[in-house]
Amino acid sequence: MVGMNDRNINLIATHNPRHLFPLVDNKLKTKLLANQNDIATPELIGALRTQHDLKNLFAFLQPHNGFAIKPAKGSGGKGILVITGRRDELFLKANGAELNTDEIRRHTSNILSGLFSLGGTPDVAIVEDLIQPDPLYEKLSVEGVPDIRVIVYRGFPVMTMMRLSTRASDGKANLHQGAIGLGMALSDGRPVNAIQFDRNVYEHPDSGADLMSVKIPRWTGLLEIAARSADATGLGYLGADIVIDRYRGPLLLELNARPGLAIQIANMAGLAPRIRAVDDLPPKYFRETPEQRVQRAVEMLGEGQLHLKLEPRKQAKSNIK
Repeated sequence: MVGMNDRNINLIATHNPRHLFPLVDNKLKTKLLANQNDIATPELIGALRTQHDLKNLFAFLQPHNGFAIKPAKGSGGKGILVITGRRDELFLKANGAELNTDEIRRHTSNILSGLFSLGGTPDVAIVEDLIQPDPLYEKLSVEGVPDIRVIVYRGFPVMTMMRLSTRASDGKANLHQGAIGLGMALSDGRPVNAIQFDRNVYEHPDSGADLMSVKIPRWTGLLEIAARSADATGLGYLGADIVIDRYRGPLLLELNARPGLAIQIANMAGLAPRIRAVDDLPPKYFRETPEQRVQRAVEMLGEGQLHLKLEPRKQAKSNIK
């Protein structure tokens, strides 16, 4: 298993230069970077940067029945407001709660003031188009959209899990708040184990859906998005959070330069052997395309078996006789 100290020193500090952190700590910068690299993301409706921008908030939101307002520098799902519908001049949340324009304005004002941002610094409010969840996952995530976390190490996907929101997590895909972590085989996205509050579960606590029946379409393409995101940022260890839209397919939601370690519990497997397997690869494999690296990772780690036959490295001749 990879522990917290090991992660912080040998993974984050070693492979993630600090000057690159803003690319993933700021969701707006992440989205712009993804667009530059042809990585699909939820459509950006706009960005609110000053309190003055809130004067015309209703007119700004009027054309949209559904949207998400997020702090650019938020973390852990804090400050995210998702609107799924309208009733006259009221905005509806997934749980049916109604909000008027003044309530949305106050929430957005709090975002701008830095209430939800890292370090409490002034922030930008991002407004994104609403993700349309695939009907396959309708009963798997309550009051929210499930996402898939992919851990990428040195350009190779090494571990994945699906995060399913619950009423306990208030519709957010955050394991610490009560979301479900569903470990998935790297080979095909097949479920291997599920946890909530670090305990094994087999059904969704709110809907009763069978967690072990999940199937993910276009799995390889999803892993390729994660690998391409790693290339775009230059980070050697990161978490890519991807959602599956009903119409657009896999979309990059956000990136994390300090991904947590609960994914190991969800998968009943440690990251350490997978990290070592990647480190042992010959140098030429790190120059491959994202598509090639994904295929190699699936062959090597897909079933949790480190069974790829590595080419022997040439050993330097010894001067000792």
